[in-house]
Amino acid sequence: MQQIIKIIFSDSKYIVLSAVIFTVMIIGLLLISEYIFLEPYVTGHIPKGTEFGFSLIIVLSGLSALVIPMNIYRINVMRTSKRKIGGSVFGSLFGAAAGACSCGPIGFAVISTFGTIGATTSAFLTNYELPIRIAAIALLILTLYTTQRSLRMECKILQ
Repeated sequence: MQQIIKIIFSDSKYIVLSAVIFTVMIIGLLLISEYIFLEPYVTGHIPKGTEFGFSLIIVLSGLSALVIPMNIYRINVMRTSKRKIGGSVFGSLFGAAAGACSCGPIGFAVISTFGTIGATTSAFLTNYELPIRIAAIALLILTLYTTQRSLRMECKILQ
């Protein structure tokens, strides 16, 4: 796997893409989860007992920054076979999106917009935030494994 990562990230555009994905995801998830505050000034706070959720956000952002550029590299290498490409790309995007499930201040907008269904959804996402993030990380790890296996076998990248 290290050889595949070295080959992919030897191109600077994939390094930049990975850095942008990591930065956008970590800042976005930390804002949504209320670990970073912008008013009255930019500050961060990790409440006692939420360290595990904070670390899951970091892992989720890091895995997304690794998996998405690998899939883009795979798409660029395998342009002729679109049917083989679809699964891992959608898996990585779904895994990345599933990690952004914490409601925080967005929950109030959902509740007021959708009424009872919004309140139920908001409560579900708030109560099961950590298991959903763990499932998203598991999905990203599975996508990472299948992508590197596909690159090794179908694209003839030696490990």
